Order: sequence, then structure tokens, then C-alpha cells
Amino acid sequence: MNNEMTNIFGIRAIIEAIESGSTINKIYLQKGLRGNLFYELDKLIKEKKLTTSMVPVEKLNRLSKNNNHQGAVAQISPIEFHDLETLIEKTLESDKKPLFLLLDQLSDVRNFGAIIRTAECTGVNGIIVQKNGSAPVNAETIKTSAGAAFKIPICKVDHIKDALFILQSAEIKTVAATEKTEDSLYQVDLNQPIAIVMGSEHRGVNPSILKMVDYKAKLPLLGEIASLNVSVACGAFLYETVRQRME
Repeated sequence: MNNEMTNIFGIRAIIEAIESGSTINKIYLQKGLRGNLFYELDKLIKEKKLTTSMVPVEKLNRLSKNNNHQGAVAQISPIEFHDLETLIEKTLESDKKPLFLLLDQLSDVRNFGAIIRTAECTGVNGIIVQKNGSAPVNAETIKTSAGAAFKIPICKVDHIKDALFILQSAEIKTVAATEKTEDSLYQVDLNQPIAIVMGSEHRGVNPSILKMVDYKAKLPLLGEIASLNVSVACGAFLYETVRQRME
């Protein structure tokens, strides 16, 4: 599959793409857009809970290379997303010990790509992201992942809480990476069905998510800097899981 982000433009073309089931990362709409066709598109956007951004016409001109965009441009994902419940079921049926990764509104595409690459290298069964507020899978993500985005299942859910409920009902334990705990990562049993939750670059894991997880864990920080880059921290969590499972 082409690893470049595909832009489609024109309200009717976007409506047809949505109705055909295309995976849409984001829709850019011109500020002040009106009309019957726009209202039809707006209704679909709300029904499908798609991410949108209101932008000036100059932005749309750049995205569509000055083609007749009619005030709307959509970015279609270069990958197909997986159904979470189906993926969990297949993983439980295999001889693999489940290892999932949840990204709680991670926003930087380069961090996302680096995490995807590490996840693929450490045998993660699937990555779970939220539909709104998360970094898209675009050409930059795929480049940073070294193509791993095509090799590891990625699932989108309405909310990370939804994924936690599903995972925990399948008896998969959840552990959040957070400095808001006294427990070290090295004290947590990762040699069991597990799902690791990593937070966003600026606020970490949402407090409401922290209340739901089975374990909270942090990495020791011995220098003066108070935090690690999220992709680096994620790598440490994943490779500690690998270490425990190899012993």
C-alpha cells in the first residue's frame, strides 16, 4: 500500500469516501462554510465521530494544490485499522502471551512512529489509540516507524476507557506508566497477559485512566531532568516486559 497520505477534496467526494468506509484521519473545513451539501457532510461527520478542523481557505488551497476543494479536504489513512475485540480474541486463541499497548492521546507523529517501531520489535500484539485527539498515521508516522506501521495491528476506539474495559474483561492486566506512584516498573509482574498505557507528551496518562488500571509504575530517574521522552519511556517498559518473559 502507498505509504503517502492521500488527500481527497470536494464535499461530494468526501461524503462518498465516508459512506464507502474509507479510514479518514481528519477533515479540514473552510471557516463559515454553509449549504445543503455541507450540512449533509456535517451530519455524517457527527454520526461517524470524525476529527475535523476549521481552517482558512489558504490552508485548503495548499492541501488541494489549488484544486476545486469546495471548502473541504479530507486526509485518508494509508493503513486499515483493526477491530479491537476481534484482535484480542485472535491473540487469546494463539499461543502468545498477550501484550498490548494503549496510547492515551499521544499527539506527536514522530513519537508515534518511534513507538510503533519499538512495539513491533518487542512483539506487541496490537496498539490502541483514541479516535479523537491522537496523532494520525500519516507518511511521517510511517517513515519514523521504518514501515512497522504496516506490520503491527493498530486499533482505534472512541475512548481509551472503552479499551480498558474490554481488555480487563478478557483478564488482561493493565499497567500505566506514570510518575504519580511509588511503585517501580521493576516491581510489576509483566510475565502475564498485560496491556501497557502510555500518556501524552504534555500531561501523561489521564487521571481518570489512572483510576482504572490494575497497576501504576514509574522508571527511576537519577539525573536532574524530571521526565523522559514518551517513546524512550515506552521502549523501557516494553523491553522490561521482554526481559521478564525471557527469564
